[in-house]
Amino acid sequence: MAARARIASFGEFWPHYLREHAKPATRSLHYLGTALGLAGIGGLIATGNPWFFAGAVATGYAPAWLGHVLVEKNKPATLRYPFWSLISDFRMFAAWLTGGLGDELAKAGVAGQGARGRG
Repeated sequence: MAARARIASFGEFWPHYLREHAKPATRSLHYLGTALGLAGIGGLIATGNPWFFAGAVATGYAPAWLGHVLVEKNKPATLRYPFWSLISDFRMFAAWLTGGLGDELAKAGVAGQGARGRG
């Protein structure tokens, strides 16, 4: 079995990332995880309590990884591309919040996404 070619740039990674998050339920679990992770970081900043950081990591990744295992049936991109994956989680979340994710998904070839889709 041949090894998969390594993605060499973030420009290549972003459409790959979106295709790995093709199902709306997977993306919804990512949004939940990102929001919980951001809340944990907010708690850390507000209190200085390092347990908020641990909670941010756990609550940030758990729903996302469950989405990959139970919904998408693929491996999280974090395992091969941890930094790009983290950046992409926030990019996807921001695009969803601003209404631009449908266009991004369509450009990446994710079926069923239109220009007005929120993803």
